[in-house]
Amino acid sequence: MNIVLFKENEISQRLPLRDPRGEHIKKILHKSAGETFEAGIINVSEGECRILEITEKDIAFEYKSLRPVAPLYRLKLVIGFPRPIQLKRLLRDVVSLGVSEIHLTGTELGEKSYLKSTLLERGAAEAMLIDGACQAKSAALPALYMHNNLSEYFEAVFRDVQSEDELVLLDNIKPEFRLSDAVMQRQFEGKTVIAAIGSERGWTDRERDKFKEKGFKFYSLGSRVLRTETAATTAVSLALAAMNIL
Repeated sequence: MNIVLFKENEISQRLPLRDPRGEHIKKILHKSAGETFEAGIINVSEGECRILEITEKDIAFEYKSLRPVAPLYRLKLVIGFPRPIQLKRLLRDVVSLGVSEIHLTGTELGEKSYLKSTLLERGAAEAMLIDGACQAKSAALPALYMHNNLSEYFEAVFRDVQSEDELVLLDNIKPEFRLSDAVMQRQFEGKTVIAAIGSERGWTDRERDKFKEKGFKFYSLGSRVLRTETAATTAVSLALAAMNIL
C-alpha cells in the first residue's frame, strides 16, 4: 500500500489489527504510537494519519486532510466481461492508471456464465478498485457500472457522450487506424476518450455495426490476439499517451 484508504464512516473509528490495513501499518510499515502514515478518504481527500495508540487488538489514530483528491483522467472504458479471475487483475491495473469510469458489459461472444459471477456482489470488485488506487497513491476511485449487453450500455449511458469526445473501438479484425499512430500525433489531447475493449472472443459484426453507428473509430493494437486484461492495460497506456498525459 502506498497510501492507506478509508471510507468516510471509518475515519473516526479504531482500526482492527486483523484488518489488512492494520496489519500493513504494524507489520509492514512497522509504525508505532506518535508516528504517521499516508492516508486518504476515498473520493474526498488525501493526507496523513497520526497514530495515537496501538493495542493488541486495534489502532487509534487521527486523520489530517492535506489536499482534495485529484481528478481522474478523462478516459472511460467499455469492457466485454472477462473471466472473473482476469477481471480482478484488470480492475486493479486500469484503476492504478487513472481511468474515470469502467463499464463492464456482456457481449455476444462472451461467456454468459461470467455475468453471473458474484464478484461485484461480494465487494471483491471494490477491493480491486481500492487496491489499484493504493498502488497509484491516490484516494480517487472510478465509477464502476455493469450492463447485461451492449444495447443496454448505449441506452443507459451513451446519451451523455459529447460530439467532441474521442470514441475508440479496439478491434484487430477490421481496424481503420493504429492506436500507436494516435500516440505519435497526440491525437486525443484535450479530449474525453471512450475506449471499448472486447471480451475473449472479440466483437461480432453486429456489435461492430452498433459501434460504427455511434461514431466509434476502429483501432488496432497490432496483429496478435491479446487477453482482455492485457489489451485493456495496453490500450489505456496508449490512450493516455495520445492524450499527452503519459
